[in-house]
Amino acid sequence: MAEILSDIRTLARGASWLAGQDPAMARIAAPLPPLRRRPPGFATLLQAIVGQQVSTASAAAIWARLEAAGLTQEASILAAGEEGLRACGLSRPKIRYALALAGTGVDFAALETLPDEEVITRLVALPGIGRWTAEIYGTVALGRADIFPAGDLALQEATRLLYGLSERPKEAGLRQMAEAWSPWRGVAARLLWAYYAQEKKREGVT
Repeated sequence: MAEILSDIRTLARGASWLAGQDPAMARIAAPLPPLRRRPPGFATLLQAIVGQQVSTASAAAIWARLEAAGLTQEASILAAGEEGLRACGLSRPKIRYALALAGTGVDFAALETLPDEEVITRLVALPGIGRWTAEIYGTVALGRADIFPAGDLALQEATRLLYGLSERPKEAGLRQMAEAWSPWRGVAARLLWAYYAQEKKREGVT
């Protein structure tokens, strides 16, 4: 069974391991970052879809309107339809993805028992779910200790800053770098997000 970041002690264990392996990680391993856990299920996956290719502020504003309208569960999404979702600020593609997700009947409980790569495979088979969205869900909802969303712009920028790189690494390059952080890539992601937030004086992008 995959390691789960269920509490601060597990997070600390991963951070300690990373600090011992990588001097750069050692510089950001303390204080410990937040666990960044969200409840597994439809709402968290929908929130990840809302966050696709928009700023953190824009995603938060749209999600707040969805919450205010009570549109965070399958039945309410389907009842609202295109018009109701558009009124909350969702783009045409994201309206399509939200409605498709609400109608698929995903077994979210079953995802919690699957190996990491199987979780990713199951999720990317759904409309509108790419690898970034699947890995964000695996990281923040399932708490998988070794899932790393290498396509995340904040993680890419944090890596550039931490390692003094001349340019932001692309997804493939960052994924290769992250292999050295296994089996604690999910902890490395949290360290980098916290570092990014500190450096940019705002919350990290997810």
